[in-house]
Amino acid sequence: MAPPSSSSCVHPSSAGAPAPPVPGADAPPARRIVVAHRLPLRASPDSDSPFGFAFSLDPDALSLQLSRGLPAPVTYIGTLPASAESKIVPSDELDGYLLEHFSCLPVHLDGDHHAEFYHGFCKHYLWPLLHYMLPFTPADVVGSLRFDAASYRAFIAANRQFAGRVIQVISSDAGDLVIVHDYHLWALPTFLRRKCPRAGVGFFLHSPFPSAEIVRSVPVRNELLGGLLNADLVGFHTLDYAHQFLSCCSRLLGISSNTSLNGHTNINYHGRTVLVKIFSVGVDMGQLRAALASPEAAAKAKEIAEAYRGRVIMVGDDDVDLFKGVRLKLLALEKMLEAHRDMARQVVLVQINNPARSRGRDVDAVRVETRRIEQRINKLLIRFGSELIVVTIDGPVPMSEKVAYYAAADCCVVSPVRDGLNRIPYFYTVCREEAPGARKSGAVVVSEFAGCSASLGGAIRVNPRNPEALADAMRAAVTMGAEEKRARHRTNYSYLSAHDVATWARSFDEALRLACRDHAAMMFVGLGFGMSYRAVAVGPSSQRLTAERVRPAYRGAARRLILLGYD
Repeated sequence: MAPPSSSSCVHPSSAGAPAPPVPGADAPPARRIVVAHRLPLRASPDSDSPFGFAFSLDPDALSLQLSRGLPAPVTYIGTLPASAESKIVPSDELDGYLLEHFSCLPVHLDGDHHAEFYHGFCKHYLWPLLHYMLPFTPADVVGSLRFDAASYRAFIAANRQFAGRVIQVISSDAGDLVIVHDYHLWALPTFLRRKCPRAGVGFFLHSPFPSAEIVRSVPVRNELLGGLLNADLVGFHTLDYAHQFLSCCSRLLGISSNTSLNGHTNINYHGRTVLVKIFSVGVDMGQLRAALASPEAAAKAKEIAEAYRGRVIMVGDDDVDLFKGVRLKLLALEKMLEAHRDMARQVVLVQINNPARSRGRDVDAVRVETRRIEQRINKLLIRFGSELIVVTIDGPVPMSEKVAYYAAADCCVVSPVRDGLNRIPYFYTVCREEAPGARKSGAVVVSEFAGCSASLGGAIRVNPRNPEALADAMRAAVTMGAEEKRARHRTNYSYLSAHDVATWARSFDEALRLACRDHAAMMFVGLGFGMSYRAVAVGPSSQRLTAERVRPAYRGAARRLILLGYD
């Protein structure tokens, strides 16, 4: 059967009720409810399973990794793995099984609505805008980057369905906290705030946050900004992204931020304090170490050593999309080889292309263009007696094999034109340090437009749109002296060893508890409908002041009382 509701949420009409009592010692332990688009599950066909699939936790799932430092217990909410979603019949039995064995509660979205929500609004409208692509970009470049009311309705409906699942299991009176991951669930805080005004909700954006001029072009900008402001904590990868968000709130909503005495940046939104913070997302050291120690990694490492003996290996690992800059990387490699023909026999670029996360002609165009440049480079150099310079591996490639390429490569090249973080240089650095027989050195060439560039003090930062500069950076990384390479590597690894995924989880959880510590003492009044909803918070001192003013005039008289405004 479906999991019983332990929710202490209230209906909007009773949102102004007195605060509930503080739970006693016999209250159930507070949970962390982690919500992401996908559950951290793998599903493989299994005829012996009553559901047709065997499930297991996915160690590569970011939502699982970023829960390592959270207090137990943790409940995960999201959709089923894509490989199984359309083939499984939703049922109470399935929901109960996944909740009992994996602490996962699935959200069952109808196939067409899911596609409209994810591929329509999220990936082909919201995601490009977050990466600084304007709606008036020529249609032949982006296909159909325009606001579509139907896909937006699907986005809202999906977020509402996610909120319904959270409400089934949350008990805000017991101190449960909700951690929401990424832009797919941008509207979720609004629906949670409506039904559960005292719920502690933290939202972390894994993508960039664009300038106010980009956000201004969105027809539903106020509703989307209000969605984030309905959370108690809004987290970003970098200071730049946080500043852009604060600027949008100021310029588009007229809401300013302030810095408290303890240094926290916050926004007062209808009496509620919204905390805005930077959180450094690192890597799951345990997962990488397990992958490095696997037999698959050892076998792949031997294969790589034999295949590229005597050559300098550069590695790239990118999703197939408009913003990863693989084309720019290949053009820079071509320029480097044209200027330094002697390097043709020395280097090889192993480019891992991960499966695209969305579909469309923009993705197809990226594939065609990169393949064309790759073939041109290889044909030119084979004509001069050189071996293949670009070796493309089309994914998916398991982490147990990727780590072998990271550990074997002398240089890692990451060249996106815009990226929220990009952890590939992080993975590379840890593997160069901790792989069996590791050289404990390595060079990283990273785009200054990737979020990770700010944290990698030992990397060579470059503007990937300047092909000459990128070519020079790649050559510098390949020809770098051993001592400089070790020093740069030590700088990067020192940062990563101090900022792993558990550090992120502990920091986020601590900030979220701080942000909603006064909820139990507050009275909430709901205003607005749909995405315009906001919960007006009235603190204890305001409640007492209002009561003291009203009682003398109201006592002993049959009068009607009308309260205007929340003061």
